[in-house]
Amino acid sequence: MSHEGIRFVSAEQAHREAAEEARLPEDAVTPKKVRVMKTEGTGVAIEWKDGHASEWNFAWLRNACPCATCHEEREQSGRRPGEPKPKPKTLLVMYEAPVRPVEVTPVGKYAMKFKWTDGHESGIYSWEYLRRVCQCEACRSKSQALKA
Repeated sequence: MSHEGIRFVSAEQAHREAAEEARLPEDAVTPKKVRVMKTEGTGVAIEWKDGHASEWNFAWLRNACPCATCHEEREQSGRRPGEPKPKPKTLLVMYEAPVRPVEVTPVGKYAMKFKWTDGHESGIYSWEYLRRVCQCEACRSKSQALKA
């Protein structure tokens, strides 16, 4: 059996390389312009310093909450960020008002926090997290290619 292309590294070196690989360039995680369209009820749009543009609707953001409780629940159920919880099968579908932010607050220079109409408010959406979960076509295609 050939070991061509296999590289052996120490655990410390592997950890260091993974951390460097995981870091996004500063301009990629620094917003140039942030628009929270709370009044319109549509979502958030960010123009990044590197020229990239990202948009999310509020329902997607609520379903992608990065707090520990939501993250753990998504992992246990196998859902990806932004993917809604499955609705229970019932004969009569009850109307559920779309989730919207009641409040949007900046968190230092690195994030924003939402207080949602469903009462949830523990998720801090860092710029890095938002860039990593960008929903534009190019980022989704790239993400799909990495999973393949």
